[in-house]
Amino acid sequence: MSELKTNKISTNDQNNVAIDNALGLKSYTTAQRDALTSVAGDMIYNTTTSKVETYNGSAWEQAGGVDAFSIEYLVIAGGGGSAGGVPSYQRGGAGGAGGYRTNKTGQTSGGGSSAEPTLIVPKSSNITVTVGAGGAAGIVPTYSSNDATNGQTGNNSIFSYITSLGGGGGSEYYSRANRGTNPANSSMRNQAGLVGSGGGGAWSQGPVGEDAGVGRTGQGFNGGIGQGSVGGSNLAGGGGGGAGAVGGNGSTGTGGTGGAGVSSDITGSSVTRAGGGGGASNTAGAGGSGGGGAGGAGTGITTGTPGTVNTGGGAGGGGASNTGSGSGGSAGGSGVVILRWATADATIGATRTGLTDGGVQTDGSDSYIVFTAGTGTISFS
Repeated sequence: MSELKTNKISTNDQNNVAIDNALGLKSYTTAQRDALTSVAGDMIYNTTTSKVETYNGSAWEQAGGVDAFSIEYLVIAGGGGSAGGVPSYQRGGAGGAGGYRTNKTGQTSGGGSSAEPTLIVPKSSNITVTVGAGGAAGIVPTYSSNDATNGQTGNNSIFSYITSLGGGGGSEYYSRANRGTNPANSSMRNQAGLVGSGGGGAWSQGPVGEDAGVGRTGQGFNGGIGQGSVGGSNLAGGGGGGAGAVGGNGSTGTGGTGGAGVSSDITGSSVTRAGGGGGASNTAGAGGSGGGGAGGAGTGITTGTPGTVNTGGGAGGGGASNTGSGSGGSAGGSGVVILRWATADATIGATRTGLTDGGVQTDGSDSYIVFTAGTGTISFS
């Protein structure tokens, strides 16, 4: 039997009932609410939607306020492209992984950060979604030039006001003159706060490495530095930073390994994404788990492996011979945007112009959708 407890109820001269304290309605989540045996006129507070709701005999209706619901997201930017190799045994640095952000409970964002806060999304509003492309490969260089042989920075991915930054492009020897600038585009800089994860430096004359990218806090880790000296046969490119770990430094004759990615089960199955690329050398640096490409291996012209599409993986660095020929780099992997919500809370609109997705899928009581390319808007009802 239900029981009403209050300190005081009285009537006033307007013949209304007055209650001295706030009226506290029983709280339920959407799932708990749907399990109730309700009759017309029942009223609750829904903690999932943050709304007062009344049962009309066949459905629950919300009382006032903005019609909104909570949503989980995984937003990964495009991975960085890698550098090629200048002739005379130069080896390219790898691309860093795209920035990695999620608010799924119990999981981890890039750079070792905790999951981000709950996101409340309004219904009947247009919400921006952009899936960032991977960064372009560095061009084939010419000997003793300052050509723009760095890999390019990946492109940002966006959901609502959540922006994940593209991974840093891999560096090569001649980029030392530019001190962290990506000369393929002057606005692309592998500096702190401007890339998701760092691209790997390709060369070092001494203990201080050149041009390792610096990952953004909450999105990814730094890249590694290269190793070797001009004209040597044991030069090694640094590994690109991953969402889950720093990129490895190159050592004599061995490319730096790509930083590991991060695992998420937002689609119901655990998948690792956003690994950094491996640096090039006689022995290639392995790509980081989660789509990072391996570096080129050997003493001839070697091309690194591109980052895997829809993982935000960084590209593996390229190498060169000593016969006057160089190699270009490889492209970073494209990013991805994944959304998950309680099926009972909302329905995504069928019109998603400009975006490529796999359709709405279900996992238990939840729905999810994976966006793999494009930019556009979505809405919920």
